[in-house]
Amino acid sequence: MDTKTTTEKTGETPEAGTAEAPAPAEETVAVALGKQDSEPAAAATDAPDDEAGLAAEDGDEDGELSAEAAAPASAGIGGAAAAVVSAALGAVALTGTWTGKVVSERETLLGQIKTSGSGTPAQQISEIYGDAWHSTALVNGVFALIALLVAVLVLVLPGRPAWVRSVAVAGAVLGGLGVLLSVGTYFDLFLSLPTAGS
Repeated sequence: MDTKTTTEKTGETPEAGTAEAPAPAEETVAVALGKQDSEPAAAATDAPDDEAGLAAEDGDEDGELSAEAAAPASAGIGGAAAAVVSAALGAVALTGTWTGKVVSERETLLGQIKTSGSGTPAQQISEIYGDAWHSTALVNGVFALIALLVAVLVLVLPGRPAWVRSVAVAGAVLGGLGVLLSVGTYFDLFLSLPTAGS
């Protein structure tokens, strides 16, 4: 009797009661439910970030696609223009240019000046006619060579439409013919200069 009364007055518990009492089952269930509720909220919070990241990636991809689409378009226009220029230069090299005509007339005038006093017939032929022909062949050969180089450049670059390649082939053929004719004319392979006795 005295022992129980003393314990109640002092409020001390037996040694067995010093350990922490386990949490009630209801509190454990509430904590578990609270964690489950917070996980969907966190997932919902992360979802907009993921969607924003996907949208940013889509925007980057769209920008890259538009840049790639613009680059081949500009490259195609440049290739087409180069092919047309090569064909035009090849045709001009075969038919003759205004520059070649001016150079030829200049060489003719210089030849007349040089041989006006005491030039022999052979000198007159060489200075007046030979130099003029050779100058014309040289100028036309330069145009033909440029046409050939431009056409080859267009054909070497990939991704050109069929019609562009066809025009470039025409330019290459005309330029090649122009180079051959110019070289033959310059070195008198096709036609030689007339002699004084002929």
